[in-house]
Amino acid sequence: LCLTVSENPTNVRPVADDRVGRVPTTSYCLMIPRTALRSLFVVGTALVCANAGGLLESPALAQEPSEVIPPARTRGDDPTYPTSELESRKDVLVVLAVTIDSHGHVTGTRVLESGGAAFDKAAEEGVLLWSFSPGTRAGTPVATRIRVPIHFSPPPIAAEAKPAEVPRAGAQTGHEESVLVHGRTPTLSRGASDFDVKVGELSRVPRQNAAELLKLAPGILLTNDGGEGHANQVFLRGFDAREGQDIEFTVGGVPINETGNLHANGYADTNFILPELVESLRVLEGPFDPRQGNFAVAGSADYQLGLAKRGLTAKYVTGSFATRRLVLLWGPKDLGDHTFAGAELASSNGYGQNRASERASAIAQYEGKLSEKGSFRITGQAYATDYKSAGLIRDDDYRSGRKGFYDSYDANQGGNATRFSLAGDVEQKVGDTTFYEQLFLISRGMRVKENFTGFLLDVQTPAESPHGQRGDLIDRDVTELTLGNRGFSRTKVKAFSRSHDVEFGYFARFDQVQSSQYRVDAATRAPYKLDIDLDSKLANVALYSDLNLHALSWLTFRGGVRGELFAFNVLNNCAVKEVRRPSVANPPGDASCLSQSDFGKYREPVQRNSTASSAFLPRASVIVGPFDRFSFTGSYGQGIRSIDPNYVFDNTKTPFASIDSYESGVVYSASTESNTLTVRSVFFQTHVDRDLIFNQSEGRNTLANGTTRTGWVGAARFTNSFFDESANVTLVRSTFDDTNLLVPYVPDVVLRSDTAIHHVLPVTIANQPVSGSLSSGVTLVGQRALPFGDRSNTIFTVDAGGSLSWDAFELGITATNLTGQQYRLGEYNFASNWDNASKPTLVPVRHFTAGAPRAVFVSLSINVGGS
Repeated sequence: LCLTVSENPTNVRPVADDRVGRVPTTSYCLMIPRTALRSLFVVGTALVCANAGGLLESPALAQEPSEVIPPARTRGDDPTYPTSELESRKDVLVVLAVTIDSHGHVTGTRVLESGGAAFDKAAEEGVLLWSFSPGTRAGTPVATRIRVPIHFSPPPIAAEAKPAEVPRAGAQTGHEESVLVHGRTPTLSRGASDFDVKVGELSRVPRQNAAELLKLAPGILLTNDGGEGHANQVFLRGFDAREGQDIEFTVGGVPINETGNLHANGYADTNFILPELVESLRVLEGPFDPRQGNFAVAGSADYQLGLAKRGLTAKYVTGSFATRRLVLLWGPKDLGDHTFAGAELASSNGYGQNRASERASAIAQYEGKLSEKGSFRITGQAYATDYKSAGLIRDDDYRSGRKGFYDSYDANQGGNATRFSLAGDVEQKVGDTTFYEQLFLISRGMRVKENFTGFLLDVQTPAESPHGQRGDLIDRDVTELTLGNRGFSRTKVKAFSRSHDVEFGYFARFDQVQSSQYRVDAATRAPYKLDIDLDSKLANVALYSDLNLHALSWLTFRGGVRGELFAFNVLNNCAVKEVRRPSVANPPGDASCLSQSDFGKYREPVQRNSTASSAFLPRASVIVGPFDRFSFTGSYGQGIRSIDPNYVFDNTKTPFASIDSYESGVVYSASTESNTLTVRSVFFQTHVDRDLIFNQSEGRNTLANGTTRTGWVGAARFTNSFFDESANVTLVRSTFDDTNLLVPYVPDVVLRSDTAIHHVLPVTIANQPVSGSLSSGVTLVGQRALPFGDRSNTIFTVDAGGSLSWDAFELGITATNLTGQQYRLGEYNFASNWDNASKPTLVPVRHFTAGAPRAVFVSLSINVGGS
């Protein structure tokens, strides 16, 4: 689809030849696969109807617009006619492919149609000095590649006698633009709580890892008691998801949650993801999409990877606590944003005692075309880390001066982790039907050493040999191999003069998990007791159907049903731990896994348990509008969380948790050529029939009674060519159904603001423009309920950053916790004993995890061969 406008600059002479010396034209083109024209016709018809109501500038949830605005030149002179060719007096056309990044900088050129070496060189050198307002997709700046014809015409004869006059080319400054939009079949919005977050310029806000990008979605609080290599504890909508038990995490559709992980069923370690490679996130708060599977209790989060800056980028970061980070990114200049490779090597001494960490990670992806209607992606990933953990500090020890705020009790705490994965997917469109298939293989290993209670739990029992208190350090190890695939078929159907979508899909996953947990002697660092030893085989198979029905121009129904089957086969190698009447001749002593249990009668200490259970989960959303830029939504869904293999019993139905979630919301959305504004207000309620609550004695989550969460979310995002702001607030009340007491550790208020300002400065160095940026991230967390009716302190932090970019270089500086607040990232109430007293008190006391103090980091990036 093209619009062509003719021009006639004074230094261009039109001639009859159709190629050389022709009148310059500006052509604006949107290139669209022929098979998509039917969909465009439907969308176009809807837009015409909306325009009749004055709604053309109001992106609606039901219409899913993704307006593409090409870049426009803002600075730079036309390329100079090469002096070596003045005598030839030729009219020459050179056509370039020009790549412009999301900041409006020209990062590379390539000659599509040559006019000769001298003219090609003059054209490329001239265009590299240009600056643009960046192209946008749905209001978000994106990297683009445009086609720029440059017409060289010799100056008039009279002008050649004036040596002071510099001849210029008749550059078609409007240029001919071919804006190609490549991508997969988009997921349809499920209502006001479905956040498709384009990171864009907000990547400038200081963040330590990819997990912190989740803060762009409302209500998310991240804490970490385990150390830099440990998965983050996530709070969302009144859920303490711990390390992932209540949120389904994926990266490009590949699962991150670890089914059957002994440390936390659903453990989701996102530290392997390089934040520079995150293009966008889809955070759906609530179980409202039939595609959402296991662990989608509070919702789901999918990371989409991409690299807009092409060429080779090297980035080095150094700063507080001897932090060092080297990042290498590579995007082949002639391939799209979804073909890339990236690697990082990082180390830090950490703040305070026992917080050092080291890690290395690499991710590579290739996207190719199968045909004009199909594409494929192959992704490989490798990651390894080793880290220390400070653990918790008793408040009374800190206040008395026995321990510093950033100190640690047990220097043996910490862990290590590895993750290797290979995934591939294919998407092909045949007629009106789209087919998708994805395969993935994941190998995961982790070891965690934690001590929450010091010397409290190792009490003497009659069956044990006499011993003193040996300590409560837990040494937990998990090895997991995951194989799975997913796929769907989506087709368009016509009914009642309207187009609708029907999708059928499936998900299958098999996990083989080996896990063990020991108690370690503080003096010898040797295990003295085996708590758990499991070999598990876990299967999850799901089928779903999903409909997208346009009942009226202003009324859309989306939803369907998902069926889940969970199957468990668990070998407990340490099932027998007690003897009702020990054998006099052969007492068990200190043995962990006993071979006698029933009045001294012999039996093996192992026990195999297997079971299976299924569930059918309806999910539906209704979208009404838009009416004068407002859309109204309502959603209902049931979610599910599979059970920990440690709780599986033979021939007993799998006692998974069932979730019912309701919400209603309103969305205001408006956009112009340079501005986009979206505002949301959502009320929600979620009920869980059996919840999981952290138990410090076990060092993990354990089963609890049913809970209910009720709350409100407000969110807004405003973007234009130089400013990006995202702000959100969540208010929630979480209570137990039987007692109406508050669920512990859950914050009642979470507020977050991310701001980025970026622009070309009125400064040039060697004829190259200088760009600058400023950014900030502000977090406010209200009080959290604690056991025994207590409340935690509030948290308020400010992060800030700035950068200068020139040519291929970028210098940045960031500061986290800019105001130097001494805040408590996590707070708990429970009994502990760190003095190894013979008769420790069992009175619960306050414990806390120290948040990071002020830290300053400097980064330098260099890009070569960009394009």
